Amino acid sequence: MHIYKYGPDNPWYMARRLLGESGWAPKYSADDIEVACRKLKDEGYLVPYKGALKKAVTSSVKPWLKVKAKELGHKPKGIYYDLTKEGRRIASQLYKDYKSEEDQKKAKK
Repeated sequence: MHIYKYGPDNPWYMARRLLGESGWAPKYSADDIEVACRKLKDEGYLVPYKGALKKAVTSSVKPWLKVKAKELGHKPKGIYYDLTKEGRRIASQLYKDYKSEEDQKKAKK
């Protein structure tokens, strides 16, 4: 769902900003996320991302990371993952379900 919403990302960064969370200290284990990404890749839902990363600041990426990417002229080290067509279809449904649950929680308050 994170990759569906924010675009290609790597496990090290996802551990720190999964689903829009922010902070330098990892909230999740990068190793666990790496294992999950490899499993999803093996199942055909993720592929290693080979394209250029966005150069504009997004809500999931701190501005200094984008500035650094511009200075380097290429994406930072590490394997970035993106969704396959089937992965995008499943992530889309998960995201709709997630948003529906969030909306229901807000309605109850």
